[in-house]
Amino acid sequence: MTHFFKTNIGRLRILGLLEGISLLILIFIAVPLKYILGNPLGTKMLGPIHGALFLLFIFNALSVGVEQNWKFKTTTWKVLLACIIPFGTFYIDHKILSKIEIENQ
Repeated sequence: MTHFFKTNIGRLRILGLLEGISLLILIFIAVPLKYILGNPLGTKMLGPIHGALFLLFIFNALSVGVEQNWKFKTTTWKVLLACIIPFGTFYIDHKILSKIEIENQ
């Protein structure tokens, strides 16, 4: 697991995992608790955490895209879009990021 933190692409993969998990918890647990049970505590706590992870993912994706010379039309837009779609970061990690990391080793 520590090898993930040694490269920018590895850090992006970790951020994608954390951002994806926070999005799923927010959508499937915190938001229903707020609107069905009237308990906004989950969204108040998780909302800012997810927002920070979202921004970190975006900034890191752009940084890695520049570092890896990604073409926007073929790779960058897919990685950026993934973070707003539930399960998107997991898919993009499997289809793009893991393969790029293996190529760079």
